[in-house]
Amino acid sequence: MISAALSRRAQELAAAGDPFVTATVVRVQHPTSVEAGSVALVLDDGTIEGFVGGVCAEQSVRAYALLALESGEPVLLRILPDAVEGDVRAAVEDGAVTVHNPCLSGGAIEVFLEPALPAPRVLVVGDTPIAGAVRRMGEELGLELVAVEGDGPDPGAGDLAVVVAAHGRDELHSLRRGLESGVPYVGLVASAKRGAGVIEELRADGVPKELLELIDVPAGIAIGASTAAEVALSILAKIVSVRRDAPVATPARQLTAGAPSASAAASATLAVDPVCGMSVAAMAGTPSVRHDGETVYFCCEGCKTEFEARTEHEPVAN
Repeated sequence: MISAALSRRAQELAAAGDPFVTATVVRVQHPTSVEAGSVALVLDDGTIEGFVGGVCAEQSVRAYALLALESGEPVLLRILPDAVEGDVRAAVEDGAVTVHNPCLSGGAIEVFLEPALPAPRVLVVGDTPIAGAVRRMGEELGLELVAVEGDGPDPGAGDLAVVVAAHGRDELHSLRRGLESGVPYVGLVASAKRGAGVIEELRADGVPKELLELIDVPAGIAIGASTAAEVALSILAKIVSVRRDAPVATPARQLTAGAPSASAAASATLAVDPVCGMSVAAMAGTPSVRHDGETVYFCCEGCKTEFEARTEHEPVAN
């Protein structure tokens, strides 16, 4: 069961919009150092607050919690103490992943990893019926709708969309801010004819062609919308499509035998301990050394020491 202090910490993280994973031990097979019901929080930098097992189990929890943050999907992590000789691969099935942890002292652990991600922001420019409908309906889709006033939108990292429904008021500035920020979706509520005129004005103002091509005008999916609510529905449907089409790293993409490629490790934050075969988080703080021009990661200092004893290396600062 989650402690009062850890529950407050989770609420603080959620209120601040900081992503984290709640790791709950749902089943244990003794001997283990943890009990069913134990809970920890895994932050997006790999920090673990709470207790879900010893150092080796923590490495597995950390690695797959970070993957859950990338995919946005919960996963049941099964950590088993035994494996077929030479087989250190993770077994993946719908909603679950099984890893073999030779560091465990005979027990098995099952941990449910549930990511908590901040709602992506959608900045809505304008005080029109369509803008109001987008803000009202978008909340039902798990989006954070922000009404933009004053100097126009100020998109930040992680924002999903800028929707300009201002009917001619400060459209150029708002569209430009949205395009230059790199948000995945920038939509303009306007007819095709007026939209073409707005784009031409932006072109004359020096906005590059490749950015102008990103403007969705008329905003939304063509559904024959006529009322403000219908137009808002079409816009939100397009935003959901953009949100779901964004590429993410999922456990199934990277769970293979042997060390992943450099690009895979960067994407999925996984590496394989060459001594024991465990999947670990490839990140600062994980025990590591340099060998043959590459960074090698380990589940614990014991595996690192064993590797150092038989290979040449150059230390890496953690």
